[in-house]
Amino acid sequence: MTQPPASSHYGHDLTKPDNAAPEKAVPENAVPDAIPTIADIPEDGVWRRLSPRMLLIHPVREVIRFLPALIAVVFAGRSGGQQWWGLVVTAVAIGSGIARWFTTRYRFTTSQVQLRSGLLRRSTVSAPADRVRSVDVTASILHRALGLAEVKIGTAAGEKEMKLDGLTSSEAAALRSDLLHHSAPVASSTGISAIGADNAASAPDHFGGVDLGTVDDETLYRLHASWLRFAPFSPSGLIAALAIFGLGSQLLQETGLDPSGSGVFQDTSNTLSSYGLAAAVVVGLLGLLVIVVLLSLIAYALAFFNFRLTRSRGGETFHVSRGLLTTRATSLEVRRLRGIEMHEPVPLRWASGARLRAITTGVKDEGTGMSALLTPPSPRLVVQQTAEQVLRAPGRLQARLRTHGPSAVRRRWTRAFSSSGILAAVLAGAAWWFGLWGLMVLPALVLVAAVPLARSRIAALGHDVDQRFVVGRAGALMRSTFVLERSGVVALTLRRSVFQRRAGVCSVLLATAAGSGSYEIIDVTDQRGDELADQVSGGLAGQFMVADSRVRPGPDQALP
Repeated sequence: MTQPPASSHYGHDLTKPDNAAPEKAVPENAVPDAIPTIADIPEDGVWRRLSPRMLLIHPVREVIRFLPALIAVVFAGRSGGQQWWGLVVTAVAIGSGIARWFTTRYRFTTSQVQLRSGLLRRSTVSAPADRVRSVDVTASILHRALGLAEVKIGTAAGEKEMKLDGLTSSEAAALRSDLLHHSAPVASSTGISAIGADNAASAPDHFGGVDLGTVDDETLYRLHASWLRFAPFSPSGLIAALAIFGLGSQLLQETGLDPSGSGVFQDTSNTLSSYGLAAAVVVGLLGLLVIVVLLSLIAYALAFFNFRLTRSRGGETFHVSRGLLTTRATSLEVRRLRGIEMHEPVPLRWASGARLRAITTGVKDEGTGMSALLTPPSPRLVVQQTAEQVLRAPGRLQARLRTHGPSAVRRRWTRAFSSSGILAAVLAGAAWWFGLWGLMVLPALVLVAAVPLARSRIAALGHDVDQRFVVGRAGALMRSTFVLERSGVVALTLRRSVFQRRAGVCSVLLATAAGSGSYEIIDVTDQRGDELADQVSGGLAGQFMVADSRVRPGPDQALP
């Protein structure tokens, strides 16, 4: 496989020394390369500001951020006869947005991208070009209207993510291409990126005004409209409902409005009261369910509209594009991929659905998990097939896993009934203390629920090891399956709690520089735990175990 030469699209060429010979002039009628060029940024490495069109976006953002305080000030000013305070707060918000643009500068050097920002406390963030792990291009509806985009550059784990908010769409696309080409190796013979890579010629593709990849890229996943049915089974609807409820409560508190005093509220309350408390509760729950379902459908469509996962023609990068109003395009280096995680939480698992995330380095999820997302909630079989295409390992997720033995099964039953028993005792005590005898049915329901909970945990528990990957699965309510490259495991830990030692089992922790940092295979037998550590480490761990067994005393033997 040959690597196409990386070209410079901003400032200096990151792939050439400064004393390199000048390139030949390109004829005006020549066909442009697949990678766009940026002629707007001079090659002098000087600090310069972002697009002046951001002066139309920053003030709007600040006004929205100040909106609760602005509403409170307006209502307080009306009651006190000082309405001009609202204008003062608005002016402060707009001024803050304008100052943000004037105090933010960036530049490109031969080895890194630098961003300087701040008025009273200035900070400079640098992203070395050879340490770039991911590039995320986002364009909100305001950005798209003005032809702008925000570029987030992810470097090594633990380092601060750089955000260039205000590049033009063409600049953002070219910066993404150049950074990923500069950080990619010339050739690779091992790992996921080297298996089955192709070299098709192509032309640029577009998404929301931002170049993502090429039309000949390999499509691994594309969202189907019928998969919108998984939206009510994902937590996005409930989260959206809680967010709207919280925002509404805050606005009502700030403005001092009391909706219970309105005629519509009183008429509805009187009508429900006439049918009794039970009917009112049922109607309220049904109304809440309808609201959550509608919000989940809207949230799913806004976040995942036109979701597409592709692999570049040379096999160097994955491209993820999605979004309706706010479009987002994420590029991940294939050589930084260490595996995948498939999540099947309840109630998504009830609908035979799942979602997929990448285990990779240099991704800052900011608590959302969106940057590493490879598929939204979709049919489980489709997610499995996508994961196998990403890993280039057919049948890996559909293969049977090794069970953990009777000791692990007993611990699932013991833990399920012990936790349920404690909760049932608390509920029974509360019902007796307050005299709510009708709630005595709840402790019984909790104990009955322990049976399917334990069975679900037993069915989920499993693991496997082959020449390339370590696979682990666990969980009942939040079931997850990880497939981790053995070469990505940097440390192994065998952990035995007091109760695990009594049961003769242990947990194997696999440490890695990607994803969450560690992945656990729980409650395997002690012998199997030693075998796992030996297999994953390629025989290295076995040497220490043999040496340790020589000095380990027996039951009637003391240390020398």
